[in-house]
Amino acid sequence: MKHKFTVSIGMLLSSTIANAADLPSRKASPDFVPPAVAFLWTGPYAGVNVGYGFTDRSGFDGVLGGGQLGYNVQATPLFVLGLETDFQGTDISERSGGPFSRRRRIEWFGTARGRIGVTPFAVPALFYGTGGFAYGRAQPSFGGDGVRTGWTAGGGVEWAFRPDLSAKIEYLYTDLSDEAGGWWADARRNQFHTVRAGLNYHFDLFAQTPVVAKF
Repeated sequence: MKHKFTVSIGMLLSSTIANAADLPSRKASPDFVPPAVAFLWTGPYAGVNVGYGFTDRSGFDGVLGGGQLGYNVQATPLFVLGLETDFQGTDISERSGGPFSRRRRIEWFGTARGRIGVTPFAVPALFYGTGGFAYGRAQPSFGGDGVRTGWTAGGGVEWAFRPDLSAKIEYLYTDLSDEAGGWWADARRNQFHTVRAGLNYHFDLFAQTPVVAKF
């Protein structure tokens, strides 16, 4: 009897172990990792910049600084459209001249431009081209107040290092129109290059659905 009881206990234990092996695993489920969210460029912004301006003629250059206002629209996860206006005070001028010459300078200029950019990577970087209307004051002026109009074009890269702040590096070529008439007109063409670094603050005025980066 004792032997049969021992055998029964052994069979019961074996059956219990086998059934336990068939139960689903109770291991902890892995933590949920949300998909990466790209920086959303939509919205208004304002900022400041500082840079350097120069012309194709040697000895005609100087520093510049000012501010900008703009608005971006994240049209798709890849493309960003925008408008920007800026105003710059400058020290762009001739560094040499004869005793009877009047030193030429660009006192200030501004632009109103469109921007189109791409965000091709899973990082908050915007690569863009830009172009539009330009205006500025060049001295000396042979008639009028020296304010001229023209166009500008260029490009840059902008990096959002915080949800509300971005830094940019930008190049622009600006061509302001000639002052009318005279054999000296070509010498007074106001064409110059600028390279500047800027900082923008992005205003979060609207609740936006974040753009999910796709990998």
